[in-house]
Amino acid sequence: MPAVIAVTPGEPAGIGPDVCVGLAARETDACLVYVGDPAVIAARAQLLGRSFAYSPWRGRALATPGHYVLPVSAAHPVAAGRLDPGNAAYVVATLEQAIDGCLAREFDALVTGPVHKGAINDAGIAFTGHTELLGDRCGAEPVMMLACPGLRVALATTHLPLREVSRHITRERLERVIRVLHRDLVRRFGLADPVIAVCGLNPHAGESGHLGSEETEVIGPALDRLRAQGLRLRGPLPADTAFIPQQLEGVDAVLAMYHDQGLPVLKHHDFAHAVNITLGLPFPRTSVDHGTALELAGTGRADPSSLYAAVQAALKMVRAAHERG
Repeated sequence: MPAVIAVTPGEPAGIGPDVCVGLAARETDACLVYVGDPAVIAARAQLLGRSFAYSPWRGRALATPGHYVLPVSAAHPVAAGRLDPGNAAYVVATLEQAIDGCLAREFDALVTGPVHKGAINDAGIAFTGHTELLGDRCGAEPVMMLACPGLRVALATTHLPLREVSRHITRERLERVIRVLHRDLVRRFGLADPVIAVCGLNPHAGESGHLGSEETEVIGPALDRLRAQGLRLRGPLPADTAFIPQQLEGVDAVLAMYHDQGLPVLKHHDFAHAVNITLGLPFPRTSVDHGTALELAGTGRADPSSLYAAVQAALKMVRAAHERG
């Protein structure tokens, strides 16, 4: 039975449809099910001078490897590069339908294209991000991790204003996040005894309390408690040196305290092949590491490499789970 992967194109006016067209041009030994409006993807393919060949999705019992569409209709006509908040509910509906399909085991994993949070919120729909929606829909407390060849970076907090980060760094939160990260490094990536490097929050990891107390009062005690339970943890480390090769030697993942502490390093390391992975869910979820790039939509300059990498990462996790039974 081939793996079945749900793919949501994301914001229809952005490059999500472009990269789906690029992905659909590739042969696959899985079933890739695009959850969205086939007319939107077909129109983008026509604009790009490409083709978009697919079959209607009729359920996994009838599935053979190839490209399929599970149709969800956009509310308004779509113009490449032009946001329309009127399609915000459509974007959220594609995500919800794909998530529900994963929960019902119709799909083995979910791969998501980029959404425009501003357009969704402008439509009056409270939306912080994919990770938060997945957590709500699945009744889980997910952890966001980005990965590329040679580096994995997870986040203790995700989409928060910088002024709010410190109060969200608690012992309870750190212990939960690190346990989820450790468990999924074992479960999803086959690492028997992973090593996790943990960044401090403040410059120089607080300089023994002179530049902030979070390391001595919160982060350090949380790590000590988890070390006593057998987890292999390094830190808290100064973030400005946590990513140098000597520090990364033997490390399986780095935990950054906030979004822009860790992700710029990873994206500089290998932007084209970076993948966003949501840990702590009952199914694998991966995503592109880029945004909607409205200025590239319909130009032919959108690179599908990250979407392809996201699909490959999801397939690897699905197959690993099948092998373990």
